[in-house]
Amino acid sequence: MLYLVVRFLLRPLFHVVLRMHVTGRENVPATGPVILASNHLSFIDSMVIPLSAPRRVHYLAKAEYFTGTGVGGWLTRTLFTALGAMPVQRQESRAAQEALDTALGVLRRGEGFGIYPEGTRSRDGRLARGKTGVAWLALTADCPVVPVAVRGTDRVQPVDSRWPRPHKVSVTFGEPLTFPEQRGMARNGRARRVVTDRIMEAIAELSGQEKADWGRPRA
Repeated sequence: MLYLVVRFLLRPLFHVVLRMHVTGRENVPATGPVILASNHLSFIDSMVIPLSAPRRVHYLAKAEYFTGTGVGGWLTRTLFTALGAMPVQRQESRAAQEALDTALGVLRRGEGFGIYPEGTRSRDGRLARGKTGVAWLALTADCPVVPVAVRGTDRVQPVDSRWPRPHKVSVTFGEPLTFPEQRGMARNGRARRVVTDRIMEAIAELSGQEKADWGRPRA
């Protein structure tokens, strides 16, 4: 219920203040498990994408977003919780695998899960080569991946900026990707790399971003 209330209140506000332009909603499957894999430019991406998507999408968010104090901390915690974000301790041992296991639980319930394959937001606007956790999820859950491109959110809240500012934002949902040739190969590192690179190529095509260090080996 809180999700519906927050979505009802914030969606028109975001569309007015950020002049949001959203395309490709029809590419997101209406039911069943699905991964939304996006580039990552700003803190507010995890609000913009869920408010733009045609169905509820869960995200992992660093635990600090849920422990802030004062009015700002309460507001951030309430918004992230309402929009389906789940806290994760990034510094703990096994945190990465535990985060993926949490995401897998969401997908096995037949819900949508959003992920940033780069692992962190871009500080220079370029698109980093993705980590293979997104492929592990897609192959283990055997579900489609919808590539997503956000543009303009880095102008709304630049890196190290405390407060957002109005700026035009666009969100594009690409056509779903499936990987029949790699089905059942979640433990195969080469298969995960192939799937991840395919997802990142789709994101790059949608976002128009310059690629950063794609020639370097990456897990």
